[in-house]
Amino acid sequence: MIPFRSQPPTTRLREGYALLHQHDPEPAGLNRLLEACGDSPRTPERWERVLARSAWHLVVLNPGGQMVGFVRATSDLALNANLWDLVADPADPCRDELIGALVQAALARLRRELSGCSISLSAPPEALNALARAGFVVDPGGIRAMGLNLRTDGTERRG
Repeated sequence: MIPFRSQPPTTRLREGYALLHQHDPEPAGLNRLLEACGDSPRTPERWERVLARSAWHLVVLNPGGQMVGFVRATSDLALNANLWDLVADPADPCRDELIGALVQAALARLRRELSGCSISLSAPPEALNALARAGFVVDPGGIRAMGLNLRTDGTERRG
């Protein structure tokens, strides 16, 4: 559940950081970020498909121009919106702020563009505080989500 009337204070990025809405990230940079966060890299072809099938994505660059945050959204444009790949570089000293800014910017955009959609996401543990501040409830009423991750080696991993 997301309370649309009361919003948390806006998370501001430190000077020199940039939250970009129109940026084409390089697959190598995305993979570096995913691997730093403990996730598996993807082929450039897979990134091309994933980004093409996403409604949009957000990127955070640090003062040196390196990608340190990312999230993307998909939607059926009617009832459902999903946030994917919510990551922030664990080595960045502003990691919590990066996650907070990505969550707030993503939710603001979903509210503007897809206000009637329910929102689901898969998020790392370090994002839980930012999500709770934004109104998300973990397992509301005991409802738990499940996912199926088809690995490249053909085996399944249930979560």
